[in-house]
Amino acid sequence: MHIPSFRKASALKSFAVAGALAGAGYIGLAAGDNFFEISKNLEIFTELYKELNIYYVDDTQPGQLMKTGIDAMLNSLDPYTQYIPESDMEDYRFMTTGQYGGIGALIRRRDDKVYISEPYEGYPAMKAGIWAGDEIIQVEGRTVAGMETDEVSKLLKGQAGTPVKVLLRRGTAEPVLHTLTREEIKIPDVPYKAIIDSVGQVGYLKLNSFTQTAGQEVRNAVKELKDKGATKLILDLRGNGGGLLREAVNIVNLFVPKNELVVETKGRIPEWDKTYKTLSDPLDASIPLVVLVDGQSASASEIVSGALQDLDRAVIVGERTFGKGLVQQTRDLYYNSKLKVTVAKYYIPSGRCIQKLDYANKDSSGKAVEVDETKLAEFKTRNGRKVYDGRGILPDVEVEDPELAKVVGALYQEDLIFDFASQYRATHPTLEDARTFRISDALYNEFMAYVQQHEFHYDTESLKKLDELIETAKKERYYAHSEAQIAALRKELAPDRSEELVRFRTDIEEVLKNEIVSRYEYQTGRAKASLATDPYILKGTQLLTSGGYTGILAGR
Repeated sequence: MHIPSFRKASALKSFAVAGALAGAGYIGLAAGDNFFEISKNLEIFTELYKELNIYYVDDTQPGQLMKTGIDAMLNSLDPYTQYIPESDMEDYRFMTTGQYGGIGALIRRRDDKVYISEPYEGYPAMKAGIWAGDEIIQVEGRTVAGMETDEVSKLLKGQAGTPVKVLLRRGTAEPVLHTLTREEIKIPDVPYKAIIDSVGQVGYLKLNSFTQTAGQEVRNAVKELKDKGATKLILDLRGNGGGLLREAVNIVNLFVPKNELVVETKGRIPEWDKTYKTLSDPLDASIPLVVLVDGQSASASEIVSGALQDLDRAVIVGERTFGKGLVQQTRDLYYNSKLKVTVAKYYIPSGRCIQKLDYANKDSSGKAVEVDETKLAEFKTRNGRKVYDGRGILPDVEVEDPELAKVVGALYQEDLIFDFASQYRATHPTLEDARTFRISDALYNEFMAYVQQHEFHYDTESLKKLDELIETAKKERYYAHSEAQIAALRKELAPDRSEELVRFRTDIEEVLKNEIVSRYEYQTGRAKASLATDPYILKGTQLLTSGGYTGILAGR
C-alpha cells in the first residue's frame, strides 16, 4: 500500500506528540494504585491513534479526531468535566470574567442568514445605532450567509481598540457599512436593580452570573438600594447557572456575620478538601431578605440560596433548584489548553449535599440516575427547620408559574414575535416607560393580523399523546374499528390559530411586551417590563410587606 509522504509525515508527527504526552502521564502516575492498567491503556490508545492517522482511508484531521475522543471520554464521566483547547480560551475567559473583546451584541441564525438578536446596552453596536433584527451581510468583507453563529461571532470578536467593518441590512433597505471599534465587553452580573413597591421599601436586584466581579456588584447594588430607602430586599437568582464558588461565599458574607461556615468541599484527595467561611463583617446582617430561585438556578446559586436557608437568614421563594452539588477546578495542560475537572462535592452549612444526579451510577442508556429517594437524608436549619439533601434546594414558599401555552412557543420559534417587535420599532421612534408599557387592544389586533399573514404550525401535547394512542391501537389492531372516531377527536384537538391567539392572549402579551420593550431599553427594559406581573416577584414582595416572613424562618 502506498502512503502519501505528506500524510505519513503528519501522522508520525502526531504519533510522536501522543507518545510524549503518554510518557508524561506515565511518569506522573507511577505512584498510583492502577499503574499497570493506566500505562497499558495509554500504550493501546497511542498505538491506535497512530494506526488510524496512517491507514484510515480519508484524512482524519488528527487534532479534531483527538478532541472528539477526549470529549467522549470526559462526557462519560459527567457534563461538567471538559477539555478546553487554546482555540476556546476566549470563551472560557468569558465564562469566568464576563469579559470579551467585541462589538457587544447577541446574534442569531435564521435559515442561512445571521441577524443581530440584541445589542448590549452602552456598547459599540448600540452606540452605532444597530438594532435587533438587522441582518449581518458581511464582516470584514466576508459574506456570512451559510455560516454558523460561532463562526460569525469569532469574526466579530477581537482585541479591544481594533476596528471591524460590518455590513448590515435593515428590512428591505440598502445595506449600510458600519466601521465599529471593538471594546472590552463586560456583561454585568447585576443587570438591573430598583425599588419596586409603592411605598419605596422593597429593593430588587437581579444576579445573572457569578464572575469575578459578582460579589462587588451585589455589594454596590445593595448599598445603592439602601441609600434610596430600601429596608427589605429581593435577590433574584432565577436562571443563574452559577460560576465562581468564591463569589458565592462573598455574596453570602454580605448578609451573615464574620466566621460563619458557608460551604465545605470534599473530594477524592483529602488534601484538597476546603472549608469556606465568611471573612469580613457583613454589609447588613438583619435586613429582611427573599431569594428567588427556579429549576435553572444551579451550582453557585444553590450555594447562596442553600446557605442562606440553612442559616435561616432568608426565605427562599420559587421552584426547586437544579441540584448541582459538584465543584470543578481547572488544570493547566500542554499548548495553552486546560482541563475543567470535577474534583469534589460541596456541602452547605446544615451538612447536606444537594447533588441530584449520581454520575457514578448510570442506567442502561448511559444516563446518570437520580439519587435514590429512599436514601435522601434529613437535615436541620439553624432554627430546626427540616431540609433534605439530594434534590437541589426546595423553596420555603413554592410559586406555581404555569407553563406558557404551546402557541406562544410556536410564535417565538417562528420569529413572529421577534419580527413584529422589530417592525414596531421601525415605526415608533420612542416608547413610554418600560414599567408602564402595555399591549393595547389596537396593538394586539395589529399583531393578530400580522400573524394571520404568516404560516406557522405546532402540535400540542394532546395531539402527541393521540399519535401515541394511534400507534398503540394499530399494534393491537383496534385502529380500523375506531378510525372515524379518532379522526373526529383529532379535528377537535387540532389547535385553531385564531381561537388560540384570543384564548391565550395574556401569555402572548407578556412575551410580546417583553420583546418590544427590549428594542428600546435592552436588557434593562426586559427586567422592568416583567416587574408588575411576575408571580415570583409579587409573592416575594407580599411576604416582605404583608407578613409571613418572620414566621417562616422561625419554623411556624
